[in-house]
Amino acid sequence: MKSKMHFLFFPVIAGIGILLYATLTASKPKRTIQPEKGCVFMTVMGEQSSNGFNRYKSDENTQLAVRDGLDWLSKAQLPNGGYGAGSHAAQHVRDPHSVKADPATTAMVGMALLRSGTTLNKGIHADNLKKAMNFLLETIESNKADGKYITEVRNTQIQTKLGQNIDAVLAAQFLSNLLERDLEGMDRKRVVRCLDVCIGRIEEGTDENGRQRGAGWAGVLQSGMANSALESAQAAGVQVDKEVLEKSRKYQKDNYNEEDGAVKTDDGAGIMLYSVSGSVRASAKEARKVRSDVNKAKAEGKIAENAEINAETLAEIGYAEGEAQKYGTAYKVYESAKEVAQKDEVLSGFGNNGGEEFLSYLQTGESLLVSKDEDWKNWYDNMSGRILKIQNEDGSWNGHHCITSPVFCTATSLLLLTVEEDIEFLQKIGEEESK
Repeated sequence: MKSKMHFLFFPVIAGIGILLYATLTASKPKRTIQPEKGCVFMTVMGEQSSNGFNRYKSDENTQLAVRDGLDWLSKAQLPNGGYGAGSHAAQHVRDPHSVKADPATTAMVGMALLRSGTTLNKGIHADNLKKAMNFLLETIESNKADGKYITEVRNTQIQTKLGQNIDAVLAAQFLSNLLERDLEGMDRKRVVRCLDVCIGRIEEGTDENGRQRGAGWAGVLQSGMANSALESAQAAGVQVDKEVLEKSRKYQKDNYNEEDGAVKTDDGAGIMLYSVSGSVRASAKEARKVRSDVNKAKAEGKIAENAEINAETLAEIGYAEGEAQKYGTAYKVYESAKEVAQKDEVLSGFGNNGGEEFLSYLQTGESLLVSKDEDWKNWYDNMSGRILKIQNEDGSWNGHHCITSPVFCTATSLLLLTVEEDIEFLQKIGEEESK
């Protein structure tokens, strides 16, 4: 009798357990794809082509991946409201609560929250955004007026790999995004003051060649992001030194020779991807103007429909001689560099990839939107499909070398997956400046 009771008892308990598990998990939809082993940056930018991965990108898969990524980031926030990537000397530390908060990582998370639709008063992560914003504002305000940087936290993964001024660069981008959205509950004057400080640090940190001083292992990325920060601030209505911006653009464009495809990698750790993505970004705005002006001239019958876009054509439609050469070269750099940036052998970057590769990808992808380039959609679908495929089970992403921080890498991944939500602002950045 006792053996029969045992025989009946365990199936009943097991059945109850299954029912309880089903009840508890039914309310949280699961992704229909399974993550691959390894890190996003080894597989996204590494050994395989991204072609064909668009089949993994669906609205449902994207929404679930973003949801889980944001949930993970909300739990990773430190008590002071900031987020940290950890130090260069302790890249193996992956616990987000075992590191110091730094402005660069906090800004990346803040931008990911904003791009996903979170505001200061709306969304389940509104409190996270508010705390991150206040951490950045307080950090900038407490910094010494004569200091070189906006933070006293040094030797972070991000600073060592990208550059010593990367905190001001990424904070400027975040604050520009805040201003553009004009969020309810935001002290606009305070944000503008802090953004002015960051822009000042960027301008002061730009050398005569247009490069950011204090470059890290992949310093060309710091300079490329600085170029983006200046353009973002300008689009948000903040005054920017146009001479510094022009130098910054020239430095990035000069890293790529559109005639023979040669790429200068001296400031990019010898990695072509880092340099060429900056060249695409720096020439995106000028390429958009050229394409728009030439198309208008064709529509008005001023030039032939099959006219090639070059300095001669630009001179024919009214560009001054010096401007025709400058814009003609920028257009050629953009068109040629964007093709190179998408080649498998270039995307492989360092081979076993870290956050630098993904920042390069994000920089190129956003460049296509700044330039109103229709080519961005197919590339975005394929690459985001691969990112969806390899998200960690806990909702995070991480790198295998250099920038290994799961906080920084998760924020960057989310910025990619939600890039369609920022099309309007990115295209506003590409608009011609008023005279």
